[in-house]
Amino acid sequence: MTSLTRTRPFAGAAFFGLWAAAIAVAPSLTVKAALAAPALIIPVAWWTILRPGRWAALFLATALLLPPLPIAIGDSGPHICLLFAALGLLSMAIWSPQWNLDLSGPGAALVALFGILLASVASAAWHSGIPVAAASFARVALFGISLVIYFAPRDGTLGLRPLYWIAAVSALFACVDFYYQFPAPAGYGPQFVWLDSGVYRRAQGFFYEASTLGNFCAFFLVMIGVAFSRPREVSPVSRTALAIGGAIFSAALVLSYSRGSLIALAVAVAVLVWQNRQRVRFGRLAVGAVAAVLLTWRIFPSFAEMYWLRLSATAEYLFSATEGVLSGRVASWRTLLAWIEAHPWETIFGIGYKTLPYTDYLGAPIIADNMYLSLLVETGIAGLAALIWLNVSVLRAAGRATRSADPRRAFCATWILCFWAGEIVQMASGDLLTYWRVLPVYCFVLALAVRP
Repeated sequence: MTSLTRTRPFAGAAFFGLWAAAIAVAPSLTVKAALAAPALIIPVAWWTILRPGRWAALFLATALLLPPLPIAIGDSGPHICLLFAALGLLSMAIWSPQWNLDLSGPGAALVALFGILLASVASAAWHSGIPVAAASFARVALFGISLVIYFAPRDGTLGLRPLYWIAAVSALFACVDFYYQFPAPAGYGPQFVWLDSGVYRRAQGFFYEASTLGNFCAFFLVMIGVAFSRPREVSPVSRTALAIGGAIFSAALVLSYSRGSLIALAVAVAVLVWQNRQRVRFGRLAVGAVAAVLLTWRIFPSFAEMYWLRLSATAEYLFSATEGVLSGRVASWRTLLAWIEAHPWETIFGIGYKTLPYTDYLGAPIIADNMYLSLLVETGIAGLAALIWLNVSVLRAAGRATRSADPRRAFCATWILCFWAGEIVQMASGDLLTYWRVLPVYCFVLALAVRP
């Protein structure tokens, strides 16, 4: 027995010695990092699953603060936050008694929409082949992360204060990234602005493309507006922090060059003003907005001028030159509507979620840039109905929760009510369900607002 006891530590020491030697003699830094990774991954994974909500906190933090890995997999490369999503599935198995699958309101609509998206993968395989179906399944799985975040236990997850500061740091990096034009990591969308001084990549920050950043900034600008419309003690952060964040998020939104996100923000603010028409402090909101605009104009004068010209041209030529104003979207919509008219029976079931940008089934790949139209073609009538159900259920549940006696619940409910009203409008010009790194943040706040 004594000999066996002594052998075990010796074997362990030998193993770790060989491991260290392998790292030392590895031919490249990449191989060294791969060999050393378990020394970090295993302790972090163990710490994460000790509480049921920690994986969600780490997922949200890494999704907002880290770029994709420079690995050529898929369109955009893998992201480290997906490791924590995988740990979330393990956490579900370990902490299953603490998971509350409340299927009332938005919960049932989310589950229904996920089920329809998953079923549409079969249509993708039938119409477009296995490779396109595999990509469709990957997109469904990414949407499923938001579903799991919504139902996840809150023990160990993020509070609103750290979430706010994480988001502010992410938006600040987007501004710095635009100013210095850092080399884009793997998978970034080629989105540029042509100025007299040169061609510049639109602000994207840590995200895959600029519209995601704009949508994300609009979300937290709505939070700031809600906070300023309520007493100080209800706000997750101080007034000074709100003012700093407002300047950062406003600048990042402008630098993203996203008109759809700005329209969504305008709709959200209109709903907020209506909700609080008796007590909104219009002066503070106006001063904050003007200060953010002036700051952006001061630091990025050429870009701010170009953005203003783009917005004014959009308003002036929206009806007389719609195709140009909407960046070619109308032609895509006409193509899809013509296909629906010619193939009514196939429209009932759809051709597979997120297959339009990759399949030749309609003659050529198409970027729909319309969540309602793309879901109708890709997932059929059931998919479109599920999205409408989700939108209505979010507004109804959040509207009821705004009257809650719990200040935090009422705050989050007002936040998500105003923002989702803007999302419903922006879905007409963007595939917002594909924003898989920020959609879980929205579902997290939605859960705080409406889940028991």
